[in-house]
Amino acid sequence: MEAVYYKKVGGNEVICRLCPHHCRLANRTSGLCHSRFNDNGTLLALNYGECTSAALDPVEKKPLRRFYPGRAIMSMGSWGCNLSCSFCQNWQISQKRPDYTKITPAQAVEIAIQQKSNGNLGLAYTYNEPTMWYEFICQTAPLIHCAGLYNVMVTNGYLEEAPLQKLLHYIDAWNIDLKSFYNTFYQKYCHGTADPVKRTITLAAAVSHVEVTVLIIPGANDTPAEMNALSAWLAAVRPDIPLHITRYFPQYHMTAPPTSVTLLQTLAAAARRHLRYVYIGNI
Repeated sequence: MEAVYYKKVGGNEVICRLCPHHCRLANRTSGLCHSRFNDNGTLLALNYGECTSAALDPVEKKPLRRFYPGRAIMSMGSWGCNLSCSFCQNWQISQKRPDYTKITPAQAVEIAIQQKSNGNLGLAYTYNEPTMWYEFICQTAPLIHCAGLYNVMVTNGYLEEAPLQKLLHYIDAWNIDLKSFYNTFYQKYCHGTADPVKRTITLAAAVSHVEVTVLIIPGANDTPAEMNALSAWLAAVRPDIPLHITRYFPQYHMTAPPTSVTLLQTLAAAARRHLRYVYIGNI
């Protein structure tokens, strides 16, 4: 399918404007996310309708602790990501194009409806980075609302403001990864920046239910000083935003040992000086 949010430039080149990278793609090349491809001056969403993972999950697994706790949500994902974190916990689908099943928006909605008898709330776009599935979500999410169900987004939040504003009409709850409070961390470990993610959190929290996750990497984003700065900023956005402080395990290119539970508890105590709801995860 033709992608949205791009600009044609000279010589069959295009500039993608979905995320802050603004990839400039020569003909027959892909963006940093691997899922957007320039086909003779037309930007294509290669993963449209390609579902790599699907499951009925507890809503707490997203993680969402204060959005209909105890219920389940049908979860689907595709492939691709616009960040390349060296510690990626799901690199098999974010950094590669794995096996997939083709699915239409109508079929996705029908699956969600069928699971209502099992306590299903709606549809969560998750597993890989769902903003890479942008066109599919924008066609599916209104149908989910028409079925009386909720839309949930589990995302890195690395999105430009115009496409974000469109999603805000459809998404009822968000879990947004804030991988660090600082741009230097994003630049070193994720090949991005923190500021667009903070903007996503701020705009989404003004109109939707938002919870935030930070994965604690030993020696990288694990100081009480950083957690104090992060949680104080988050409290200024909204003090009732739940924060999930989660345990890292070695994955992809990162070989540091797992985060100690004692450290997580120390950081949670720092965050609770500012925020009402702080949870420890992955333990």
